[in-house]
Amino acid sequence: MKIEELRNEIDSIDSQLTELFEKRMKVAKEIAEYKSENNLPVYDRGREREILNKVTENCSPELENYMRSLYITVFDLSRSYQKKLLGSKSRLVEKIERAIDSSPKQMPDRATVACQGVEGAYSSLACSKLFKYPTVMYFNSFDGVFAAVDSGLCKYGVLPIENSNAGSVNEVYDLMNKYNFYITRSIKLWVSHSLLVNSGTKKEDIKEIFSHRQAIEQCSEFLNTLKNVKVTVCENTAAAAKMVKESGRNDVAAIGSRDCIELYSLEEIASSIQNSDNNYTRFICISKDIEIYAGANKTSIVLVLPHKPGSLYNAIARFASLGLNLTKLESRPIAGSNFEFMFYFDVDASVYSPELRTLISQLENDCEKFVYLGSYSEE
Repeated sequence: MKIEELRNEIDSIDSQLTELFEKRMKVAKEIAEYKSENNLPVYDRGREREILNKVTENCSPELENYMRSLYITVFDLSRSYQKKLLGSKSRLVEKIERAIDSSPKQMPDRATVACQGVEGAYSSLACSKLFKYPTVMYFNSFDGVFAAVDSGLCKYGVLPIENSNAGSVNEVYDLMNKYNFYITRSIKLWVSHSLLVNSGTKKEDIKEIFSHRQAIEQCSEFLNTLKNVKVTVCENTAAAAKMVKESGRNDVAAIGSRDCIELYSLEEIASSIQNSDNNYTRFICISKDIEIYAGANKTSIVLVLPHKPGSLYNAIARFASLGLNLTKLESRPIAGSNFEFMFYFDVDASVYSPELRTLISQLENDCEKFVYLGSYSEE
């Protein structure tokens, strides 16, 4: 058969599939009405298992997994349609809608904000871009930032969450889960690292370099060119610059931003020492309560899925069936578990999108654990 004839045959089959799909969804509508009248839940795990066993048993072995995937998608669409018809709404979606209604149109210009490190840290630079007139309080650790927001000492916290070269800041993700906080805004900063020293220090004099772990990773190629130099991790790039200044030594250096030159009266003996000029760090603004401002077009969530084949595929299929674009998918092992993982997702969708709300309703009920990290805009 020629390709045209084969395509005509496919078109004919698709027409039948379309007609049969519409018939199935009409019956699903009648079932939804029956469930509503008899106070029955939309989701019937036993019934879905029964159908899967039947359809896979009756198809050829080579298509068994494909048939299973097809029907899992059909089940998701059917449940979504039934929930829409019944007007059922998850508690989380209702909470999100209340947050949209109660939040101001834009973030405040003035706020007390917690940052990790000292003056000149990249977090403080991000804070200055997110708020016109911030009152910044500095803390030694990321946990200290979360504790300050949790206690009400600060309204917001600004923290790094991801670098384009070094990857995610896992500690911040873990603390988001621990404190059940929310992301209200996000910003990407271009990060350029410099080698900073006390006046009179030469490159060949340096015996030790201080900086934050991620900055060290981002400058690994430059550091590999240095011989017999100790690299010491400290809590922050600006703290490293301050440490160098206060030491008074001429055999130490810090990796940090050019802002630290003036702040701590240091000299720059090497600039743009990061591995790539395409070096961006993403910072988030966190709050204790959900705040959703106009223009929120990104949503972050965390899922823990059943430890069985196809769980991740089934979850991703929901995004695809609703036409939602994933901009991030990352897995992390769950501490103390037997090779179980949690998955971090960033979804590129307006918070006003009905598809996003449908997704949240589905995932909230069907996953072992579902954590909503917030809906926000990103600069």
